[in-house]
Amino acid sequence: MAAFPFPHNPGSGNPDPSHPDQSLMTAVACAYARYGQQAGDWIRRFERQGGTVHCRSGCVHCCDFPVRCSLAEALLTASQLSSTQLDAMQRRAREVIANARTAGSWDEYFQRHRRRVGYCPLLDQQSGACTAYEVRPTRCRDTFSAMNARFCQVGTLEGLNRRERQDYSREVRANPATDGLSHYVAPLEDLSEPIWTEASRAMQGQWGLEVWGDFWVLTTLTQDEAFMAAVRAGQGVRAMKRAKALGLWNAEILEIGRSA
Repeated sequence: MAAFPFPHNPGSGNPDPSHPDQSLMTAVACAYARYGQQAGDWIRRFERQGGTVHCRSGCVHCCDFPVRCSLAEALLTASQLSSTQLDAMQRRAREVIANARTAGSWDEYFQRHRRRVGYCPLLDQQSGACTAYEVRPTRCRDTFSAMNARFCQVGTLEGLNRRERQDYSREVRANPATDGLSHYVAPLEDLSEPIWTEASRAMQGQWGLEVWGDFWVLTTLTQDEAFMAAVRAGQGVRAMKRAKALGLWNAEILEIGRSA
């Protein structure tokens, strides 16, 4: 299936002023900018105190994670993608839906996403660079490792023996940048919460409802005029029916309603 026809402004890094949801996308872009400043300040302080954030350009170990985002974020991303990128996102969206429909649990869904669905189509696997870096969603901005990045690689944690698991848990608990449960940098995740708060507020203010779900599915749905017309009219049931008609509905993947 070809990409859905919908006006977009690829490559500029800024919302298209003629876009019907321009004010909403601008709100998200501003929230991203605020987070970027705050996260950068936190990382610099942490490193001055002797800490290390083990994430560097070219590391792609988290680029096969499922990603949840708001429709507001997906709109901003989609507005900057080329038709080729949008086609790739649509193919990925259908893979995500197929995985969700057959997975027996969240853990199975998560593991199959990483092992079978694989890397985000916006990732340049040769350079390790995100081809839509400026408009990547929140979860791609706030996922950092406080320990060796090999722990982010699919299969690493699952492959630890009992002693290695104990050592891992001990190091996680001792690292001041974690929540004591995993090796990810908890303060940077906390700092990103205002982005989702702003997205929620903006969607409620503009549409009277909120839409949350899988990044690739939502980015694809932004390209369908009937789906977006229903959302803009505040008609959640109509939007859900349209997603179903497109084969892009799954209750575990897509949430449409008055609140997140």
